[in-house]
Amino acid sequence: MPVPILTDLVIIFGLSIVVLFICHQLRVPVTVGFILTGILAGPHLLGLVKAVHEVEILAEIGVILLLFTIGVEFSFANLLQIRQSVLVAGPIQVAATCLTGLFLALKFGKTMGEAVFIGFLVSLSSTAIVLKLLQERAEVDTPHGRTSLGILIFQDIIIVPMMLFVPLLAGASENIGVSFLILLAKGMIIIGLVIASAKWVVPHVLYQIARTGNRELFLLSIVLICIAVAWLTAQAGLSLALGAFLAGLIVSETEYSHQALGNILPFRDVFASFFFISIGMLLDVEFLLNHPGIIALLTLGVLLVKALLAASAALFLKFPLRTAVLVGLALCQVGEFSFILSKVGQSHGLFSGDSYQLFLDVTITTMVATPLLMALAPRAADFMLLWPLPQRLKLGAHLPQQINRSIPGDHLIIVGFGVNGRNLARAAKTGGIPYIVIEMNPETVRRERERGEPIFYGDATQEEILKHANIKEARVIVIVINDPAATRRIVSLARSLNPRAYIIVRTRYLQELQSLFELGADDVVPEEFETSVEIFTLVLRKYLVAKEEIERFVTQVRADGYLVLRGISKELDAGLRHLHDFEISTFRLGERAPLAGKSLAQVELRKRHGVTVLAIRRNSQMLPNPEPDMQLLADDLLIVMGTPENLSNSAWLFKSPEERS
Repeated sequence: MPVPILTDLVIIFGLSIVVLFICHQLRVPVTVGFILTGILAGPHLLGLVKAVHEVEILAEIGVILLLFTIGVEFSFANLLQIRQSVLVAGPIQVAATCLTGLFLALKFGKTMGEAVFIGFLVSLSSTAIVLKLLQERAEVDTPHGRTSLGILIFQDIIIVPMMLFVPLLAGASENIGVSFLILLAKGMIIIGLVIASAKWVVPHVLYQIARTGNRELFLLSIVLICIAVAWLTAQAGLSLALGAFLAGLIVSETEYSHQALGNILPFRDVFASFFFISIGMLLDVEFLLNHPGIIALLTLGVLLVKALLAASAALFLKFPLRTAVLVGLALCQVGEFSFILSKVGQSHGLFSGDSYQLFLDVTITTMVATPLLMALAPRAADFMLLWPLPQRLKLGAHLPQQINRSIPGDHLIIVGFGVNGRNLARAAKTGGIPYIVIEMNPETVRRERERGEPIFYGDATQEEILKHANIKEARVIVIVINDPAATRRIVSLARSLNPRAYIIVRTRYLQELQSLFELGADDVVPEEFETSVEIFTLVLRKYLVAKEEIERFVTQVRADGYLVLRGISKELDAGLRHLHDFEISTFRLGERAPLAGKSLAQVELRKRHGVTVLAIRRNSQMLPNPEPDMQLLADDLLIVMGTPENLSNSAWLFKSPEERS
């Protein structure tokens, strides 16, 4: 007996492969490819998929897993760092967008209730699309990524009060104040449970499960935590997505977060695709073709107004113009939770048929445009910085302050104060090298300045900021930030301001190597390749390759721009030679071992057993190349070399009778 959902899954996956392959050839983002798949397979075009409701359920699972993985990669500490974005920028963005939508809707003849409801709908952005794109671009931890995330979190929270107000807007609500207080109490209880679980319950439970070594049990436990917290928040009247994000935060506070993330990622990518496909299925192509002018006009209006208001919220937090533009273009679409809110409004008579379809088409069009807008955002920001705007607006209201100690020149400039920046600053301080740090997190700047660090707030993509760091007299500039577009601009600007400076860049992206060199970087350190080099070094040491040969090999790899690792150059001939079938091992000499109390000449280890003693560690003293007449004492640590077979066969000589039994 055929199962309809299985037939639809075959159609969806098959069509997705074809569409995504074409999109890849045309360099169209994957997200847009999935939405186009939904449009093609949906009921309004080809009508290939019949089980639309089941696909929507799979889409909800995708949103849950997506927000869960983002929560796992985040943490409570990171959440505290973006509290201003959640508590200040979020309310400003939502309130400003609601009021603008209200004003425009009234101008078009809508009633007050309908106008307020339209303001609600337009104020929400797409958490799933924006965060997925930020993840793909590795920009979640950038200033604009953190700010966007904070605003999206507030939107996911405010959707619940909006839903409570819908009956009031339709004139059919009673006791809304009581309902709101009950919801607030439930929310506080859930937050308390989440904090308690993260601190006491979940770490202990996962520890006991991890001890079993059962991968299936561990995976099921992670899935249960994700779904259970999401279900709990839904039961309390909050959104599933918010609950999934909180579940991810709980797991992020444990030492098992990386394992959990690795287990969930494959499922997330599969189910998240259903979300974007289900969005595409909602688009009525016939309605779009019949009303192209009004849909295009409304789409452009929504994108422009929301971008301006979201950027203004970022500027209110005193971020530079560049960050504000990136935030605005990331949040300018209408979000998926607006669909849920629109259905509630439709059931209360706030939406008529054509108005609802117009809303769907405009919303989906803004979603489709989002990947392109986010890709163009860095160029748009750079273009706006050329305008004759006030420096305070370009640089942010956190204008650079004078550094406590003067930088006499010949100094080091560190752009970014993450893990790499901190370690570099610590090394520079130890080596007595004068340095200065440029950082865009105001909280980090304030905290580190109190500790005496020569750090100031600023966007290093701006010429004035680099001049403030005395770049023209700097010897070395190190750029260790997570924003690839900003990194490229800083390299180009730094090279033009100081042609003599030595510029070192850290990047996560292999494709960035060539462009960064062309822009003026002297050295580019790709994280993946440096990890490979470290692994090579450890492997070569294990094969007893000479230290000088290893260092020559590593130097050649780096000097060649990692071309050998990128498969571009011919295979390196570094003259590496390893000792075949030999290993170095250590043995602790037992109290009554056969070798205890005898000299190396007496036992003839090399002659009889094929094992050579390279060194002896006695107490805290290392004795290299021991003489033949040196007596071996109990508790000596012997460092020996031989073939694996000889080492294994002679191991009993180093053990006491009790250890051999």
